[in-house]
Amino acid sequence: MWVFGYGSLLWNPGFEYSKKEIAQLGGYKRSFSMRSIHHRGTVENPGLVLALSADVESSCNGLAFKVKQGKEHETINYLRERELVSSAYLEKELLLNLKNGKSVQSLVYVIDEDHEQYCKLTLDEQAKIIAAANGGRGSNYDYLYSTRNRLTELSIEDPEIELLYNKVLSIKEQRDD
Repeated sequence: MWVFGYGSLLWNPGFEYSKKEIAQLGGYKRSFSMRSIHHRGTVENPGLVLALSADVESSCNGLAFKVKQGKEHETINYLRERELVSSAYLEKELLLNLKNGKSVQSLVYVIDEDHEQYCKLTLDEQAKIIAAANGGRGSNYDYLYSTRNRLTELSIEDPEIELLYNKVLSIKEQRDD
């Protein structure tokens, strides 16, 4: 069983795996398009977390984790508790292209675009929210920072994440002055 990580799973998978490979998911775009009312925000002050939305012209690079043999059931239960806390994600089996040239079916969490937590905001709107929001697992900025740093470590380019990161830094610097 394979699991695709494109956000916090990149730097905090939380399950046992036997290998990981850089992978690409075609037809989906990574963006901060899900309001977070649990982990990186609250009901009163929602944050934003990454989600995948269908976009035939896009692809998303991330990590494919091969779940350790015998840990599949435990991993699915863990991921469902973590990722489906508000039912804004849909659990899908999708084809990933690994960097080594192979293709694998993988468990992937994508946004339910009909869910009330789905949002399409400009990068400026996203930056304002991310610079200020905090939730049960910490600040929204830390989530962006950790994801951006892990992508950089993996040599995965995501110009939108980089631009958003710089916008958030600018907002935080203005507030600190």
